Amino acid sequence: MTFSKQVSIFMFLFCFPLLNASEAKRCYSSSCGNVDVRFPFWLFPKQSSTRGHTGLNILCTDRHETALKLPDTELFLVRYLDSEKQLIRLNDPNNRMARRLLSFDASGTPFSPLHLLNHTILTCPNEDIKSSSAYTPIICFGNSTSSFFATRFDLASSMPSSCQVFKTLLLPVSSLVAVHLNDQDLWLKWDSPSGRDCEGSSSLRGFKNNITREIKWFSSFKSGLYNFILLILKLICLSLMTLLFGITTCVVYVTFSFEWLPTQIRRSLARDATRKPPRGRVRSAIVGAYKKVKVEKNMKLPGKNNNICSICLSEYASSETVGCLLICEHCFHVECIDTWLQLRSSCPICRNSSLH
Repeated sequence: MTFSKQVSIFMFLFCFPLLNASEAKRCYSSSCGNVDVRFPFWLFPKQSSTRGHTGLNILCTDRHETALKLPDTELFLVRYLDSEKQLIRLNDPNNRMARRLLSFDASGTPFSPLHLLNHTILTCPNEDIKSSSAYTPIICFGNSTSSFFATRFDLASSMPSSCQVFKTLLLPVSSLVAVHLNDQDLWLKWDSPSGRDCEGSSSLRGFKNNITREIKWFSSFKSGLYNFILLILKLICLSLMTLLFGITTCVVYVTFSFEWLPTQIRRSLARDATRKPPRGRVRSAIVGAYKKVKVEKNMKLPGKNNNICSICLSEYASSETVGCLLICEHCFHVECIDTWLQLRSSCPICRNSSLH
């Protein structure tokens, strides 16, 4: 592994988590109606999502009512919210709470019911129930002849004998001694993310990582120093990454230049030599040192030559004229061997002297 690769890996492992670290922020609160919303919740549209945890957004309705939307359910009204005890109390805006409790499912949410209690669901003839006000039917259930009732499992035997058991369910209740389902609110609790530390006046919170949103708590008197150090480290990382990018760019440029320039220089010298051919005795000696041969279509040349000029490293073209030294039969572009023999009197390949 090269040094540059080691540096790149180090920069990625060290700087990437650091640049995604979050600064500590105060635990802000907001209100809608008579409910205070604090971390880990955030109030939409009054607060941004950075004030709370993803998915725990409380809505402020047009009527200034505080509402919570859980997956696959209609809105619940929030009657009580305690971030320190991690409890939330919900109710149905249309007074159909008993009906909603029968089908409530907290899976896929950070919540779980505060209490669960076995309930018996019964269907009873209306004429047997109307004579007593002790029984309250489930709203929006039943028809003109019968009604549905929900009571604690241990109290089901007190219902009129004409009632038939429909089913038994484990339902969320506000108290383990709750009797009538119609009188219930939905009490939920949550374990994570915790909001208890945010209730302290000196607490600040931040995310260890802005991607995973893992929470970290800070003491307020340390938060200023923490944020300052975090800012300095981020600036250092950005500077190092910029420097590494600059060095890498220079290395690539220099490497490319070393591969490209020699060939260009050699061909340029050859073109200059063609434009300004030497004259006199030196020119006669150079011309007499090689014979001109036309490259055949099958690219065959005399002797052991291949189809590449050893001076400029370019391939010969079909029907191109090349110069083959008389002493050793090594062939080259005419302009290349002309330029070469002006500087040296030996063959570029075997070093045998070509001029006499």
